[in-house]
This record gives sequence, C-alpha cells and structure tokens, in this order.
Amino acid sequence: MKPRVLLLSTVHPPTDPRIMYKIAPSLATDYAVICVLPKLERAMGKKDFETISLPFFRNLLLRILLCHPVLLWRCLRFRPAIVHIFVPELIPIAFLFHWLGAKVIYEVQENLYKKFSIKQFNKAVVFQLLFKFFDRAARKKFYCLFTEHAYLNEYKNLPLTSAVVHNYVALPFIDRYYGKHEKQITKPPVFFYCGVISMERSFDVLVAALIRLKSRHPDFRMHMFGKLQFDIMDAEKLPGFFKIQSNIVFHGYTDLKNALPFARGATAGIALLKPVADYTDSYTTKIFEYMAMQLPVITSDFPLYRDVVENAGCGFCISPYDSDTLAKKLEWLVENPEKAGIMGRKGRISTETYYNWANEEKILLNFYTNLLKPKKSYFLTI
Repeated sequence: MKPRVLLLSTVHPPTDPRIMYKIAPSLATDYAVICVLPKLERAMGKKDFETISLPFFRNLLLRILLCHPVLLWRCLRFRPAIVHIFVPELIPIAFLFHWLGAKVIYEVQENLYKKFSIKQFNKAVVFQLLFKFFDRAARKKFYCLFTEHAYLNEYKNLPLTSAVVHNYVALPFIDRYYGKHEKQITKPPVFFYCGVISMERSFDVLVAALIRLKSRHPDFRMHMFGKLQFDIMDAEKLPGFFKIQSNIVFHGYTDLKNALPFARGATAGIALLKPVADYTDSYTTKIFEYMAMQLPVITSDFPLYRDVVENAGCGFCISPYDSDTLAKKLEWLVENPEKAGIMGRKGRISTETYYNWANEEKILLNFYTNLLKPKKSYFLTI
C-alpha cells in the first residue's frame, strides 16, 4: 500500500498551479495523495490523486472557526504518513497530525516577516504575534520546504532536514494548454499579464506606459489575468486611465490552463514588481511561464531577475517605476518582431535547460523519500 500524503491549504485557489499541477501529480506515482483545498470540485481532481473540498473564508478568524474544524473532521481518519501544509495558519493542526505519528512538511512560500507590511487583510497585531509564535515552533519540529533560497536567511539553523524546491515552470503543462509551436506575433499587438494585479506590482506604471504606447499602436490589447488588489475605482483615478480602459481586458483570477491560450501571438509577457516586502528575494513564477511560451519578458531590474532574463537574453529588466522605459520596450518589441522572436526562443531554451519543474521534482521526490526512510539502529540484536 502506498504511504498516504495529505496536501493541505485553506487559502490557495482550487486550481493553484504549484499544488494541483506540479506537486500533487509528481507525488501521485509513489504515494496515495489527498489534496485538500478550498472550493475544490470533484471534476477538478485528477485521476491519479484524490481531492477534498473545504469552505473558503477570506477572514482568518472565520477560517479558524469554520474551516479548520471541517478539515480535521474530513482528514483525521486518513492517518497519513506525511502531512504537507502550505500556509502557516495550519501549523496548530499540523501539530495534531504530528502527535498522531505523521511527518509534517511546512512549506514556506513567502517571507511573512516582510510581507505583513503590504497585506490588505488578516494583518492585525494579534495575528502577527501568533504567526511568529507558531512559525518558530514549527521550525523545531517540522521538515521545511522553501520556494526561494533567500528564505534561508530567515530560517537558519534548522534542526531537521530542509530543501529548496523552486516554483519553476512545468513544460508539459504549458505545451499541453498553450501549444509547443513556432510563435507567430499577431497584429494589432497583444500583451499578456498573469498574476496578482496591484499597485505594488506596478499597475499604475503599466497604465502610464500603455497611454504612451496607444499614440503609436492604438488598437493594442492587454490581457490581464489575476485578482485585483484594488477597487476598479482606484484604477479609474489614475491619470489618463480612461484613454486605454477599452484596451485592457480584466479576466479576473482564472485557471492557468484557461488563461494560456490568450497568450498565443502575444508580443510580450509583463511581470513588473516594485521593491517592497519580499519581492526582491522571490522569483515571480510568471517569468518562467512567459519564457516557456516564447514570450519576451519585461520584468523588474532586481539582481535575482537579471540573472535569469539578461543571462538568457530573453527580455528586459527595467525599473518598476519607469513608465517611459516600459513604453519604449513595448514599442521596440512591437516594431522588431524578428528580434523579439529570437528573445522568445532563447527564453524557451533556458527553461528547458534550467528553470523547469522536472529538475525541481527530483529534489521534491528525494526529500519525501528520505522522510520515510527507517532510522538506522546502532544497537546490536542478539
């Protein structure tokens, strides 16, 4: 019988790419995987692993009172060998599984010690104090996984095994839903954005750049997939927003596999982030997805990002505050399609060589295997 693994989150969407399209399928060959996420529908599950749906509440207190008990009621009966949690609010529940004999993996996907400064919800002082208390307790008893090497600067001297498993792109997934083909840039130009939409992610800078772009390419289209972190009325207050409002399509949060077809024929993928919170320490996964789709990348000029984009020659790293430079780069890509195509192909080669999930999957599987290895005994049996 395969060892049971519970993948638990009370926050991630039911189509979270890392959990649903990378980690769960990767583990399913060797483990009986049960993926527990909010609002999961049975149709969303894969044939090679089980899914359990939880209710979702944006308010943390409501999640603790109404969602966590449902999780325990539905999952304690499984007696898993490994419990893998993706959010720190589940640390107390993970301790219960730990006391029942399960190995617990605590995955750190963001540096909350820095991230609280830009959170819009669930950032009360009491929540921050509770996070620090339980986070420090988890470091002592749980095995830690990190999505970035930079997080090791915060999580030092861990007593148990830890590893870094980057959230690089799953190329078979991209090729299945986007298509693996020679990219043909369409006219009028199309641009693609996928991720959280916020002022911290330079939406205001993007608007200013698109206003300038419209004077030369009035019929461009900007597809934006992701949750708005501001009210649309705040966007309407940006200078000149009304001039390009009809050129922008806000699709909202969308399953990645349904968003990918809109990138076909796009001129570029945009992933600008301002140097706030832990952004300078963390890759934005969209960079690698754009590269896999052969889209030239325009992203922030953080050293972490420059090492990827400039070394590969697959795009531009610019100041996330500089709308003029952003507009010039967009114009250049539109007006130099052959050179843009070369950038796109270089990006794809780089993901095939370095920044792909297949490489990270090996680290993940090895990490899991080592957790369940029997401990060596140094006592002689007579």
